[in-house]
Amino acid sequence: MSHSLRAARVATFVYFILCGTAMGTWVVHIPAIEKRVGVSHATLGGLLVVLGVGAFIGMHTAGRLTDRLGARIVVPATGVLCSATLALPGLPRDPWTLAAALLAFGFCNGCLDVSMNAHAVHVEKAYGRPVMSAFHATFSVGGVLASLVGAATASAGLSPAAGMAAVGALGVVIALVSAGALLPAAPTAAGTVSTEGSEQVPTAEHRVTSGRIWLLAALALMVMLCEGAANDWSALHLKDVLGASASTAALGYGTFAATMTIGRLLADRLAARFGSTAILRHGAATAAVGITTVVLSPWMWAALAGWALFGLGLSGCVPQLFSAAGHADPAAAGANVSRVAGLGYVGMLAGPAVIGWLTHLVALNHAFVLLTLLCASTAVAAGVLRTGSDRTRETAASSH
Repeated sequence: MSHSLRAARVATFVYFILCGTAMGTWVVHIPAIEKRVGVSHATLGGLLVVLGVGAFIGMHTAGRLTDRLGARIVVPATGVLCSATLALPGLPRDPWTLAAALLAFGFCNGCLDVSMNAHAVHVEKAYGRPVMSAFHATFSVGGVLASLVGAATASAGLSPAAGMAAVGALGVVIALVSAGALLPAAPTAAGTVSTEGSEQVPTAEHRVTSGRIWLLAALALMVMLCEGAANDWSALHLKDVLGASASTAALGYGTFAATMTIGRLLADRLAARFGSTAILRHGAATAAVGITTVVLSPWMWAALAGWALFGLGLSGCVPQLFSAAGHADPAAAGANVSRVAGLGYVGMLAGPAVIGWLTHLVALNHAFVLLTLLCASTAVAAGVLRTGSDRTRETAASSH
C-alpha cells in the first residue's frame, strides 16, 4: 500500500471530522442564537428547514461538480467555504438575515458532505476493501469535538459569532493544508460524453444503473428517517412515556449515538468478511428488533437496550448505501452519491416531523411502529446491494 494512498485516507478522515465539527458547532449554539434573534421554537423550526433546503441544493450541485472537476479540487474548496460561512449564523439579529445565513451555510455544508463522500468512494476503490463506515464514524467524532469546543468558548465568555468564527478560521486552514493529500480526479468513463460535450442517449445499462441508484436513495430515505427520529425523540420517549428524569432521559440519545459510533468503527471489517448486503440486511433487522423493544417495553433498562440495538443496527446501513451508489458508476460517483445523500437527507429532516405528526393520532411509543416497518422493509430490500464480490464473501462465510 502506497504512502500517498494512506495519506489520502487520512485526509478524508480530516474532511469528515471538519464537516461534522462545522455542523455540530452550529447545533451547540442554537439556543444562544435563538435567544439573540428572539424567535420562537416554531420559527426556529422553519429556519432549520431553510438550512436543510440549502444543504439539499448544495448536495446536488456538488455531485456534478465533483464528477467534472474532481474531488481534489471540489473537496478543499467546499471545505473552505463551509468553514468560512460557519460564522454567518452567529451574526444576525433578525429572522430574515438568519435565514439567509443558514441557507448559505447549509449549501456549503451540503457541498462538502457529498464531495467528501465521493472522494471516500475513490479511496475505498483504491484500497480494494470497505473503509466507508470508518469515515462516517469520524463525522460523529466531529460532533463530539464541536460540543467540547462550544462548551469551552461559552465558559470563556465568547459570543456565538466569535466562537463560530474561531472554529471556522481553523477549519479554513485545515481544509487548505489537507488538500494536497487527496487523490487525483477519477477518470471519466469512455463513451459517456460525445465529442461535442453533449450527453449521449442513455443506454439500457445506464437506465438500469439509474434505477438502482434511486432504489438506494429510497432505502437511504427510510434509514435516515429512522436516524432523524431517534435524534429528536429518543430522550423525549424516556421522559414522557416512561417518566424518566431529564438526566436519565438524556441517556436515550446518548446510548443510541454511542452504539452507532461503535458500530461504524466495526462495520468495515464485517463488510469485508460478509459483504455489504449482509451488513444492510442484518443491520436493518437488528434495528427493527431494537425499536420494537422500545415500543413494547415498560421498563427503563429494556428501553435503553432497545435504543442501543437501534443505533447499532442502523450504524452500518448508510455507509453501505453511499458506497454502493459511488461504485455503481465511478465516472458519475459524485452525482450518484448526491442523489442518495440528498434523498436520505430529506428523510433525516422529515423523521422528527413525521413522528411528531403521528403523536397527534397515537402515543409516542406506538408512533415508533413506523420505524419498525421502515427497518423491516430495508432488510427485505437489501438485495439491491448484492454484487459479485458480495456473493463470493457470502459463500466463503457460509462454508466456515
